[in-house]
Amino acid sequence: MSSPSVIRKPKALRKGSTLASFAPASPPPDFASAQLGMTELQRLGFEVVPAHEFLPSGYFAGSAAERLEGFRNALQNNRIAGLIALRGGYGSTYLLDFLAQDKLDHPKCLIGYSDITALQTFLWQKHGWITFHGPMLAAGFDHGSNGLRGFEENSFLNAVTSAAPWSVQLSGEVLVPGQAEGRILGGCLAILQTSLGTPWEIDTDDALLLIEDTHVKPYQVDRALMHLKQAGKLANVRGIVLGEFPSSAPPVPQSPTVREVCERILAPLRIPIVFAAAIGHTHRPMLTIPLGIRARIRAEGEGVLEFLEPAVIE
Repeated sequence: MSSPSVIRKPKALRKGSTLASFAPASPPPDFASAQLGMTELQRLGFEVVPAHEFLPSGYFAGSAAERLEGFRNALQNNRIAGLIALRGGYGSTYLLDFLAQDKLDHPKCLIGYSDITALQTFLWQKHGWITFHGPMLAAGFDHGSNGLRGFEENSFLNAVTSAAPWSVQLSGEVLVPGQAEGRILGGCLAILQTSLGTPWEIDTDDALLLIEDTHVKPYQVDRALMHLKQAGKLANVRGIVLGEFPSSAPPVPQSPTVREVCERILAPLRIPIVFAAAIGHTHRPMLTIPLGIRARIRAEGEGVLEFLEPAVIE
């Protein structure tokens, strides 16, 4: 699977822009958290409207048809400037076969992480969309700006509103020092792995690869990384940014940790690697990382990611 031939950037969000909240995967644990997230986005100057009704069906936020219709309607509505996921969970892959039939030439800011990685990978590989690995209504915005389990405000606003290059402090730990440039791609490890063998399988050549997850045992991280390696997805990667993998302690005392697994498998690549960055599933204020634009990793100190081009257009 090759990279897209045309790169499509969304229009920048502005004060007063309307965001549609959509739920392509699981329902929120409660609607109070979603309301807190809406209030926080309103504080930042955005309007938030639902893309569809949330009528939970089992472990999904609605039937596949309801979730697909809501997503499509938000894309087609000229009043909607961007889409913000309600939460992750599971279910986004159900939309992809249907979306494969659509002509998606006009991107909008699409923000989320976890299961939303499925949509982001699809939109990049099939349509060249720049999207945003960042906070969701009930998973980040609900805990407010710059607080525990909240979101890092400057990186969010820089990502979706600024047409100038910028950088973020990763607040991680260097596993392999160095610098490298590439196109930042990736997301949730389990979802990246499940793209393999599909028509939208992620192409990681010359990428700075973002990898994070939660509630995974170290051996499960080992298995997923080995799958990516054996599939050739690590052979031409320029650098790697790893999350902190919360709630992923070894099940047996003295057995390998996620950090040790990552170092053993990835350090031999001899590329810059930062572990435990404040991305995706994290207890710290979550950074917003644009996916698809060119960036530079500086694996020194706590790590820095410099974005070499804006993620949005005026």
